[in-house]
Amino acid sequence: MAYSLGFAGLLLVGARLADVVGIARLLAWGIGAFTIASAIGGFATEGWTLIAARAVQGLSAAVVSPATFTLLTTTHAEGPTRTRAIAIWTAVSLAGGGLGNIASGTLTDLISWRATLLINLPIGAGIAMTAAALHRRLVAGQRGVRISLVGAGLATGAFACATYALSVAGGSAAEAAPALVGGVTGVLLFALLVVQQRHTAHPLVPSSLTRSRLILLGNTATALTAACFQIGLWYFLTYLMQEQLGYTPLQAGLAFLPLTASMLTVNLWVTPQLMKRLPSRALVVAGVAISAPGLIWLAVVDQGPFVLTILLPSIAIGIGGGLMNTPLATIVTTGVPSDHAGAASGLMNTAKQFGGAIGLAAATTAGAVAGTDKAAFAFMALALVMAAAITTGIPRSRDRSKSATAAESS
Repeated sequence: MAYSLGFAGLLLVGARLADVVGIARLLAWGIGAFTIASAIGGFATEGWTLIAARAVQGLSAAVVSPATFTLLTTTHAEGPTRTRAIAIWTAVSLAGGGLGNIASGTLTDLISWRATLLINLPIGAGIAMTAAALHRRLVAGQRGVRISLVGAGLATGAFACATYALSVAGGSAAEAAPALVGGVTGVLLFALLVVQQRHTAHPLVPSSLTRSRLILLGNTATALTAACFQIGLWYFLTYLMQEQLGYTPLQAGLAFLPLTASMLTVNLWVTPQLMKRLPSRALVVAGVAISAPGLIWLAVVDQGPFVLTILLPSIAIGIGGGLMNTPLATIVTTGVPSDHAGAASGLMNTAKQFGGAIGLAAATTAGAVAGTDKAAFAFMALALVMAAAITTGIPRSRDRSKSATAAESS
């Protein structure tokens, strides 16, 4: 909870900081803070120390996550080169997440839970040094962009309260009142944020982005796909394999490999080639058409051999997911001026994280109402179908050029 609140609360503000202090410098600072917090948490002897370290990790990750994506969009011009860069970025993210699921359990079983934090020290040190070297090579640092402290405070509070409310929703009776208070507070802060952003000279999200139909529809579709792929799919698949199919934790971790491998392969090698010939929205729709049946399969088939219950639907879902990720990331960065790249990355990451949080809460509710977690997979399939429907409204290539021109002139 401490990590989630820190991460979600500062995500939008942290992304905008890249436009203020420079991407490489912010990346170095963020990774440095994350590494120090990992060391403190790994050597913690008191519970509050570990919780505080996790909160700092979340705040640092909120800066680092969008900065890596912003770095790509500012150093690679729109076209095949950026598409390839985004495909590699997405593939590395998928591979890292899949490896982390297996490595964390292995480290905990063989060594200690502390190893899952302390392993970040050599990794973080290497990234921090690389980012510092990159900063010396990049000429542009400060772009003259400023952030309103009032807006930053309202955004952080609103997203943190919303995340807390979603995280404890549907929990015990004792958590009902705090969830309600958090939800109401979040709504009020969001309302104040909207008013403040309309009158400030330094908005967190530039008006040229909020007026772009392409970016708004693209981020909405991103949020809906995240309702499946960000958290929900991994969460409910874990319970399906361990609670219903009787897999051990190690077996469940290894059973995720077909999903990760198929998504990684399609995203890295197939999708960039298809994007040279087909519009991004067509690939998103195709991805939904392939992955949604796999989710329905999981909702219907509840027993049988591994090939039938997990392998075949996982491959279908992985192929579909691999077709969607890079096109959506490309859509939401089309026509964005370089000095707004951080804000655009922040919008995308915020859409992904909150889409995932809302999707998990809604899928859990669907399972509770239906009396089975199978309903969660049906809900995720529905979310993907809605994403495909929204994607069909995204302007064609000709309209993208107009949007890009309008954004640059703004």
